[in-house]
Parts: sequence; structure tokens; C-alpha cells
Amino acid sequence: MVVVPPEIPIVADGEFAVGMEFSSRESVIRAMKEVSMISRKHCWVVRRYNGSHTCTRSTISQDHSKLDSNTITEAIKPLVEADPSLKVKSVIADVQAKFNYTEPSAIVHFETMNAYQGDDLVSDIRVLHRVFWSYYPCIRAFRHCKPIVQVDGTHLYGKYKGCLLVAVSQDGNNNIVPIAFAIVEGETSDAWHFFLSNLRQHVVTRDGVGLISDRHESINAAVERSNGAWSPPRAFHMFCIRHIESNFLRKFKAPYLQKLVVNIGYSRTVREYEYALAFDGGYRWGHMTTNLVECINSVLKGARNLPITALVKATFYRLNELFTRKRAEAEARINAGHVFSELVTTKLHANQLASGNIQVDRIPCRHVFACCANQRLDWQLYVHDVYKMDQVRRVYRARFRPLGNPSTWPAYTGPRFVPNPFLRRVTKGRPRMTRFLNEMDTRMLRPPRRCRQCGAEGHSRSRCRRSAGAPADHNAQ
Repeated sequence: MVVVPPEIPIVADGEFAVGMEFSSRESVIRAMKEVSMISRKHCWVVRRYNGSHTCTRSTISQDHSKLDSNTITEAIKPLVEADPSLKVKSVIADVQAKFNYTEPSAIVHFETMNAYQGDDLVSDIRVLHRVFWSYYPCIRAFRHCKPIVQVDGTHLYGKYKGCLLVAVSQDGNNNIVPIAFAIVEGETSDAWHFFLSNLRQHVVTRDGVGLISDRHESINAAVERSNGAWSPPRAFHMFCIRHIESNFLRKFKAPYLQKLVVNIGYSRTVREYEYALAFDGGYRWGHMTTNLVECINSVLKGARNLPITALVKATFYRLNELFTRKRAEAEARINAGHVFSELVTTKLHANQLASGNIQVDRIPCRHVFACCANQRLDWQLYVHDVYKMDQVRRVYRARFRPLGNPSTWPAYTGPRFVPNPFLRRVTKGRPRMTRFLNEMDTRMLRPPRRCRQCGAEGHSRSRCRRSAGAPADHNAQ
């Protein structure tokens, strides 16, 4: 039997036309190949061009998807082939000139003061007053995190006094994502205004963000000075429920009401509390405390006694390690076929979600499941995109640019920076605590340890000399 191949209609001038008929799918594909591939030239030919590229810009955007490593490699390959001894500075300059693109690595803003020697102004020296920094991967990460920011400050323990201010967010898998840092002279209104202004300008650029902090008067003053940048509808400043609880206890001296205050804050129904968690507009995303930023303060505790340069490097390397690890975890879950984060999977399997969670966490509760089952709707449509693994992967997609050899860094021309001499510590040891303690500082408020064996202070029963057989009174003969 002879098999006759399907007839291929003649496509004149390489153009398809309305009304053409093909005997099968295969004939359509073969016709397309005949049109697209010119056999005698063995090359692809551009048949139509609709004009100049309309989206050309003088400067490539900082997150341009096409400017990847392969594109840059093709650009510098002929340069290295022509001169293998070409310096890195020259390669960087050529890429910047060719694409008019500068790869960002960090945002840094600092304020300085005049330096004096006696009463004379020193022109080539500036006193470092404040510095704000945020890494570009962190800025990119916040675009895919929950629209929630927690801020807090912690003391520096090094040679100079000062405070480290930190801002953090959270991804859809409940991972803490630090997004900005600052070193300031203290938790003053001006210092917080400096930090929050730079945070709003460079990192938290979208609206509808929830800002959670303690009830520090300096933070409140800075928010009021922000010209609406941290006020509704652009942002919503809220307080940590733990600090509200502490202030309530200090004011009313009623420990039996302390737990009720916290429970009111965590209420999710109108019956429990009409203006509580589920009815705050949803800007808290279930976050009632500043625990996230306090965790980062704890992680950086060992770095808070370092000089400024070493402290900045510590944040760089630790964030680089964090992003690398979380990126790998997200890729592994996606490759395993997981669509939603572990948080969503755990909650759905537990099926313990109370009413109000869809307003708070943007995750369906059991009532929504029942309605979806009754109406044959897809419950996944009611899970916020931030909990999807593809979104979690985007949080850690940007990579930290290696610091490299300092010899490859751009040359600096400007004044020399020196620390503020008035912030230098004159005594050794940790700084004396000046804030008032409350019930949150349980370890500091508890009385000295007392031995149950001999009744003396300063040691426990297991270390008591009397239990070891030694006399209690060492002066006795």
C-alpha cells in the first residue's frame, strides 16, 4: 500500500490568508515550516517588521529581565578575548557604557556634622551623625512580602554609644525578612524621622502598609512629622499589644485584667470586640506584637559591639546566607509540586481556623470551605497570592552582589569621616540601662537567687557548701 502524504497548500509570498484549508494538523505545521524556513539559505529570515521598538529607554530598568548573565557575558566576551589582562574596572565601565545600566547593590544615606579642632572648622573632616542602609535584594524582597513593617531600636555596645534601628517584614511562609537598618545617636524624634523617611522613600514605596511599633514617643512624633507618608490612607501606624498590655498594667495596677487586654487585641469577632483584630482593616495581617524585629535584634546581638564598618558587613553576610538558604528551600518545594506555602498547608490540614481569618490572614476558614463546597467554587481563589510558593520564591530571587576586592571599588573623593567624639564611652562594660523596667523584663526584675539549703543569696542548693559537708559558718573554730 502506498501512503500519499497530505497535500500542502501553496502559501504565496510567505503569507497565510483567511479561507485556506488544510487536510490535517500535520499539514498546517509543515506549511508553517515551509514559510518560516528558507531551505536554500539554511537560515531564518525576517518576513515582517512593524516599525521601531517603541519601549526603548535611555536607561535599562534596575530589574530588567533580559539583562541577565548571558547577555552580559556576550557583551564582555570579545573584550576579554582581545585582551585577557583586561582589568575588572574596565569591564564594568564597558557594560555600563553599552547598556547605560548600573547594577545597584545597596541604598546608603548618611548625615554628617562639622568637625572642629578647638574653635576652628576642619574642612576635610566630617563627623558621622547618622547612616541608613538597605540592600537591593531586600528592597526587591519587600515587593513580594506581606504589606507589614515592624520597627524597633536597640543599643550598641561598642566603643561608641548609639542605637541600631531595624525594619523587618515577613514572607508568605512566616519567614522574617529584614529590609532596612540605620545607626543613629539614640532613639530621638529626629533619629526616627531620619530612619522612617528613608525607609519610606527607598524601601516601603507602596501604599496601604501597616507599621507596627512600640509606643515610644519619638516614633509617634516621627510619624506625625512624615507629612502623611506614614498616615492613612498611605500607611497605618499600630502598636504592639505587649506594650499596650504593659502600659495598662502600669496605669491600673490590675494584674487580673492583664490577660483580658491581650485577649481583646486578638479578638476576631464582633461579639468579642468590635474594633479588634479582624476589624482593623486587615492591615495587621495577624501581627499583634513586634516580635519579628525583636528576633532580629537578638540575632544581631553579637554584632552590636562591632565598629560601624564591621556591623554593616555582618548584616550583609548574614542576609546573603539567609537569602541563599531560603531561595533553595523555595525552589525545592516548587520542584516537589507544592503550590502554597507550608503555612497554608498546615492550617488547611489542621482545619482549626476560626471565623475572621479570611479578613486577617487572607486564608479561608472552615466556613469558606463549606460555602465553596456548596457552590462548587475553587477555594484556592480565596488564598492571597503572598502565600503562593511562586511569590515566596520571588522574595529571595534577587542575589547579593559580592563585595569583591576593594581595589575594584570606585575611587572615593571626599572628606574623611570620623565618629562623634561626644558619643565615646568613658567607662568599660555594658551601658547603664536608663529606661524603666516592666513585667516584660522578668529576668531583670526577679529577686536575687536564694539557696533553699542555707537561705543565703547568690547561689543555688546544688552549689551550696553546706550540702557538700562544709560548715555554714566558715569563721567558726
